[in-house]
Amino acid sequence: MSSCIAFIGGGNMASAILGGLLKAGHAARDLRVVEPHAPQRERLAAELGIQALAQADASLADAQLVVWAVKPQLFAEAAAPCAPHVGAALQLSVMAGLRSDAIARASGSARVVRAMPNTPALIGQGITGLFARAEVGEPERRWIEQVLAPTGRTLWVAREQDLDAVTALSGSGPAYFFFVVEQMVAAARDMGLSEAQGRELALATCAGAAALALQSGESPTLLRERVTSKGGTTHAAISSLQADGVDAALRRAVRAAEQRARELGDEFGG
Repeated sequence: MSSCIAFIGGGNMASAILGGLLKAGHAARDLRVVEPHAPQRERLAAELGIQALAQADASLADAQLVVWAVKPQLFAEAAAPCAPHVGAALQLSVMAGLRSDAIARASGSARVVRAMPNTPALIGQGITGLFARAEVGEPERRWIEQVLAPTGRTLWVAREQDLDAVTALSGSGPAYFFFVVEQMVAAARDMGLSEAQGRELALATCAGAAALALQSGESPTLLRERVTSKGGTTHAAISSLQADGVDAALRRAVRAAEQRARELGDEFGG
């Protein structure tokens, strides 16, 4: 399916998707973005060669897909001038927290797909959780997958409420990883290594472990047990983490993120 796509908001995630569409062969003339912030609007027009608008106008009526990529708290303000033009389009939201009912009401279209991407999407290594309302057909679901393919992998959930768990796990997940790496680098400094050495070792180790887990298909538990010989160095580290309750703390942290995602949905008028 090839057609006009309009983006409401031209920030990092919109830029990543736009760049991916152009690399995949989508014509720049069929892409447009509404971006009130002049420097960002001018950058998008200059670097991507797409039509960049300061405000919504009747040209949005040509769009078969509208991608909502504004901050959730700005959605109502952004949607008002767009609504007269976008009701016939499929709606794709990459906004955190805003539920599909709110998007359907504001856009005039019940054909809404919600997406929860994460920041590795900016380099094509992300994973995006997706939920489609019943009004969205199978060809449209496949189209959404094609639009998001340049950002990484996609995963559909059957219930919209499951996106709160996706948000907590993969949406916020990169920050958990960066937090762990911070502590590993700090420990490297404590042990006499340089900041650069600690960073290189920590990042390469984490990247390699993730690649191994993805390729092996075995459970993280089994992979961990294979390198945790009783009485060895890894066993000492894992035992220390468990004694400090880090395992339970991590689970509580992810659940706290899920709870906050739910609260944001209520706050933004789900």
